[in-house]
Amino acid sequence: MNKSNIMASQSIGSLLWKFSWPAIVGMLCNALYNIVDRIFVGRGVGSLALAATTVAFPLMMILMAVSLLIGVGATALISIRLGERKLDEAEKVAANGTAMLIILPICITVIYLLFAEPILKLFGASSDVLPYARDFVHIIMLGSVFGSLCMGMNNFIRAEGNPMWAMSTQVMGALINGVLNYFFIFKLGMGIKGSALATVLGQFFAALWVLSYFLTGRSLVKLRLKNFKLQRPILISIMSIGFAPCALQLASCVQQLILNRTLFSYGGDIALSAVGIMMSIITLLFMPILGISQGAQPIIGFNYGARQYDRVRATLKRAIVAASGVSVIGYLAIMIWPHQIAGVFSKGDTALTNMTADAMVVYFAMVFIIGFQIVSSTYFQAVGKAVQAAILSMSRQILLFIPLLLVLPHFWGIDGVWRACPIADALSVMITAAVIYFEMKHLPATQPLGQFKEEADCA
Repeated sequence: MNKSNIMASQSIGSLLWKFSWPAIVGMLCNALYNIVDRIFVGRGVGSLALAATTVAFPLMMILMAVSLLIGVGATALISIRLGERKLDEAEKVAANGTAMLIILPICITVIYLLFAEPILKLFGASSDVLPYARDFVHIIMLGSVFGSLCMGMNNFIRAEGNPMWAMSTQVMGALINGVLNYFFIFKLGMGIKGSALATVLGQFFAALWVLSYFLTGRSLVKLRLKNFKLQRPILISIMSIGFAPCALQLASCVQQLILNRTLFSYGGDIALSAVGIMMSIITLLFMPILGISQGAQPIIGFNYGARQYDRVRATLKRAIVAASGVSVIGYLAIMIWPHQIAGVFSKGDTALTNMTADAMVVYFAMVFIIGFQIVSSTYFQAVGKAVQAAILSMSRQILLFIPLLLVLPHFWGIDGVWRACPIADALSVMITAAVIYFEMKHLPATQPLGQFKEEADCA
């Protein structure tokens, strides 16, 4: 049975599971890099070092934005060129993309090394946290090329239709990072430098694994030395396609920067440590939801194009139910065991554990509804409605959370920071519900296959 027949006839539940679980595993593995770092740093080094990982997070988001800019853009072009049976052009895109995944992180690293201290202070590092942040970020930045190659080129592998190899790369990198974090911090006593080195080595071996796919004959698209000459039209095409996810990531970086500085102003270093723990928890919760959304996207897109609108509605409903289930489970765990969850990251630090637990109960008060918002935003991406997708994707983090973050602390102090998130969640879900209701109301009934075929033949 070919792909078209499967997408048009296989049960929605089976399709959603088939497409979602590799994405969920891969995204969880990516999330584990930061989560594992924070757990081992918090338990093995201390709260100031944990605050340093929070300070480093915006810089790591910038590096991720670069990987998305090139990885997403090049992947789309590779897929198009392969569909057009233009293998030579697909190989030029892959080579140009790989070159940029090396050049751009090097440029960012040079800028960071020239202005390291002002940059770290801008991102919220106090005089106490600065030495830890410097030790951690220097190593991360010096190894930034490996993370860029791993994340960016993994998308190339998916473009060839080999998601299992792409997933194995992410699993391997996460496992190496976890094992080496434990060894470097608890056995060798390397402190926060050990955590950074473990992250870089995990990305290094994952990058080697990705490169081996292209250099040992497994890939359809080959990396040929002659194609590494940068070509302006290819680079413009790559960056124009990858701009949207890159911009959203950079906007999230700005949000994190504002959050860090606001927290330090109202709560000091311990508040930075607390939000570092909370970012790890929300990342762990969001990754399965994003995986479900990614799994639903091709099913919705195919059936929307085939005018099988009943299957579009069914897929959206199943994805919302699955994502909401994850949201509710995460919400209940946070509300029932806030101190236990915070304690995983903060061994023996009662003040940090108590602040984090109390903040989590407020900060995540509306997280049980966020699965609906994320899946509904993805629906509009899947059906090619860019304006609605952009508005809904940005509504929670950018259009609502940042203004609330700038205003509410003036009235409630640090409690205003924690309250900004649930208010943004509630408002974004209300906006999303109105938009998706209007969309479903005007989505036509499924046309008979014969009628669709006749219209297609006439076209």
